[in-house]
Amino acid sequence: MDRTERLFRLMDCLRQHRRPVTAARLAEQLSVSVRTIYRDIQSLIALGASIDGEAGMGYQLRAGFFLPPLMFDDIELEALVLGARWVAEQGDEELVRAANNVLAKVATSSPRDLRERIAGIGLVAWSACNEDTGTAFLRQVREAIRRELVVTIDYTRADGEISQRTVWPVMLAFFERTRMLVAWCELRGAFRHFRLDRLNRLDMGEGHYPRRRSALLREWRKEMKIPE
Repeated sequence: MDRTERLFRLMDCLRQHRRPVTAARLAEQLSVSVRTIYRDIQSLIALGASIDGEAGMGYQLRAGFFLPPLMFDDIELEALVLGARWVAEQGDEELVRAANNVLAKVATSSPRDLRERIAGIGLVAWSACNEDTGTAFLRQVREAIRRELVVTIDYTRADGEISQRTVWPVMLAFFERTRMLVAWCELRGAFRHFRLDRLNRLDMGEGHYPRRRSALLREWRKEMKIPE
C-alpha cells in the first residue's frame, strides 16, 4: 500500500481501540515495522490528528476527533449498507429512520456522491419471522439501556405464569425469531434473560440503577464465559 492509504488505515486502527495501543500491535495490524508506525504517528499529529501517547507507552485517538470525509472501499460500503438494511428490518421505527439517515450521511459526506452506488449494492437483509417479537417494547428497552434506568415488567414465564420483575437492562440481543433482554433481576439477585415477546407491560421510571452498565456487562460476559 502507498503512504496515504497506510495513514488512513492507521487512523482506522486507532479508532478501533478504546485504550492505548502499542506501536508493536499497530505494526502487526498493518504489516509494517514499528519504526514505520512511529514515523506515521508523527505525520498524523503534524497533520492535526489528536493522538495521545508516546513511543513505548502506546497511542490513543483523543475522543471527539473528527476526520474529514473519506472514501469507502467496496467491501466497507457493502458492510455499511447490509448492516443498515438489516437494522431496517427489525421493526423499530426509530432505528429504521436512523439507519436510513446513516446511509444518507455516508452517501453525501464522501467526496463523491454515493447514492447511486449504494442503491445498486446487491445485498439485502430480509426477516423470515412473521411472528410478534416484542417490537412494541423495543424503543423503551433501548432507551432504558442507553440511560441506565430501572424498569418494571410483567413477564409471562415459560410455564405460562405472570411474574412482575424489577430489572436493570444491560443488553438487548437480536436473534432471527426473538429479541432477548439481558438484565439484572432484583427479585433473583442475578442476571436473567427475558424474551421481549413475553413482555405484557413495561414501566420505565426515572431512577438509575446503582451500578454502571459497563461493569454489569463485564460481569455478565464473565458469567457466560464470553471473552470481551
